[in-house]
Amino acid sequence: MAIAAASTTTLPSSSASRIPSASVEPFSFFSPSPASSPPLSRLLRARIPLRNPRLAISAAASMTARAPERSAPPSSFLDRRESGFLHFVKYHGLGNDFILVDNRSSLEPRVTTEQAVKLCDRNFGIGADGVIFAMPGINGTDYTMRIFNSDGSEPEMCGNGVRCLARFIAELENLSGRQRFTVHTGAGLIVPEIQDDGKVTVDMGEPILKASDVPTKLLPNKDHSVVKSELKVDGLSWNVTCVSMGNPHCVTFGAKGEQILQVDKLNLAEIGPKFEHHEMFPARTNTEFVQVFSPSHLKMRVWERGAGATLACGTGACAVVVAAVLEGQAGRCCTVDLPGGPLEIEWGEKDNHVYMTGPAEVVFYGSVPI
Repeated sequence: MAIAAASTTTLPSSSASRIPSASVEPFSFFSPSPASSPPLSRLLRARIPLRNPRLAISAAASMTARAPERSAPPSSFLDRRESGFLHFVKYHGLGNDFILVDNRSSLEPRVTTEQAVKLCDRNFGIGADGVIFAMPGINGTDYTMRIFNSDGSEPEMCGNGVRCLARFIAELENLSGRQRFTVHTGAGLIVPEIQDDGKVTVDMGEPILKASDVPTKLLPNKDHSVVKSELKVDGLSWNVTCVSMGNPHCVTFGAKGEQILQVDKLNLAEIGPKFEHHEMFPARTNTEFVQVFSPSHLKMRVWERGAGATLACGTGACAVVVAAVLEGQAGRCCTVDLPGGPLEIEWGEKDNHVYMTGPAEVVFYGSVPI
């Protein structure tokens, strides 16, 4: 597929990047400066108002209201609507990359699943782990998120993707400063909050632990949950814990008799698909392989359902911390190292919600014929 584009030389800053207006289809690149995230506990003590105040959302605490800071909307690259072209912005969250599409005028995706597969191709398309559509909100929410994986399948939700969506919406709406949105997803209500440093904290809701709801055919061994249960894969017996964050996850800290799993030594391309398509997971599964450094520091590699080995998986990192707590491997607040970088995860004891904090960054803007 040919991509119509021309590079620009102006590098906008990370705090005030704007989509350029030009007579050609530009790719704009920038490299934001790294910034450390404030402690998660401090983030959870703050709350900013919902864009739809009529929607009741449970939150960790109250927060001083601040009106969104709006400036006059510039002439936007994404405002152009010539037929036959798809304008997009590519984002990544720790290397988990997505094509973001402005779909606010319709609940019907602007591209088909077949087109999404071509767009995600890293040799003949744009290259991405998935295509994300920013759609009108339903059931009282501000926005709706849908995503097509690189294989054309549609997952319920994506943790790294929803952080990218939040930054994309702020760009589309010309908003600056701290912002909070309510997003309808296939996994239910998700609430991302853009922080002052540009990172995004997401209330991922409560983990689903009931085996039949994950879903898994493994028999429950702790209440209605599957915790440190035996799963035979490729001739080995693995200890697995099953968690759903709106999408299914199988978390393992190693095979039986293995002291510490060395995740960097795994042949993920070989073992990952055998977990994903195992008969015990009727909806297939995402699989996280985890190495424990300390009760607050974990390292994981992931094989994502429908996308394969990726550099990061937000829902997977959340599932890993839940599984670590259930197995007694770690505490409720953890740094989770992924190949693309770290995420801060907290499983709240009071509200049972899982909170994820991490970056979302622009890669480039572009157009492609469809």
